[in-house]
Amino acid sequence: MQKQETDSGLRKPAGKVVRLLLLIGGLLSAIAGFAGIFIPLLPTTPFLLLASWCFVRSSDRMNRLLLGNKYLGPYIANYRMRRGITRRNKIYSLSFLYLTISVSVIFGPDYWWLKAGLLLLAVVITIHILRFKTLEG
Repeated sequence: MQKQETDSGLRKPAGKVVRLLLLIGGLLSAIAGFAGIFIPLLPTTPFLLLASWCFVRSSDRMNRLLLGNKYLGPYIANYRMRRGITRRNKIYSLSFLYLTISVSVIFGPDYWWLKAGLLLLAVVITIHILRFKTLEG
């Protein structure tokens, strides 16, 4: 199979079917990443990184659109540069996390082990988010 160079210097498959599948995978990952901004237990950054990986190999235009996006691009850039996340994003993420966990614990099935698991998950995610360096802005 022939390979073509991309703007990023990486090779992308020449096969149209493979490129189409990567493009579709990138679009689905970008949508999941965007949804992760609003759904606390759905990870944003990994889906956006996967979307960028797929786009680099299928469509330079889509990758530029993703990286240049006002809302999604900074997630990828901050992760790649290991800079961190803003205080506002930390507060927003943790607020939504505890709101959804609280609703699940209060109105969910009455299994103690499920509620304990959700609370443990909230603590682990909180530690993960707080370990990121806090950016100004």
